Amino acid sequence: IDTSKPEVMAAAVNAGAGMINDVNALRAVGALEQAAILKVPVCLMHMQGEPRTMQKNPGYQDVVEDLFTFFKQRIESCAAVGITRDTIVVDPGFGFGKTLGHNLELLKRLPRFHELGLPVLVGISRKSMIGQIIQREVDERLAGSLAAATLATWLGAGIIRAHDVKETVDAVAIATATRDYKNY
Repeated sequence: IDTSKPEVMAAAVNAGAGMINDVNALRAVGALEQAAILKVPVCLMHMQGEPRTMQKNPGYQDVVEDLFTFFKQRIESCAAVGITRDTIVVDPGFGFGKTLGHNLELLKRLPRFHELGLPVLVGISRKSMIGQIIQREVDERLAGSLAAATLATWLGAGIIRAHDVKETVDAVAIATATRDYKNY
């Protein structure tokens, strides 16, 4: 389930959802506690601001280090209520309160997040950052999305969120085989 609302988390998990994806990283009142009760994996995504205002002048001292510190704090908050590390995934939130420069810096320095010891989810598929770079409309961003997924995989992303699943699986398979070729 993709929600920040504790009551929606509970209803969705009770209806069969197997993971909570929260763009607010369980910061809403009661969200941490509800996630701990539900005992399903959680994806903590970073977003600066709120959806309506997140793209109005986003700023960071150092986008990667700021997010690294944010995730360390959120992971500690999760641990404090009994959410175990083996059920946590982190998502830098490409496009959520970040400029094109911030997004590119996050992708380039993605390995920094591996120091958290948790899987890193990357969702760049069809994002406006791709459109800004290649000057294509959403339905023409497949090549850019595949390039981004390949780079993210090469840089160690454990989970890729994609719109074009078949094509992305193929691209990620090539990147993974090349990166880990000694295992073949």
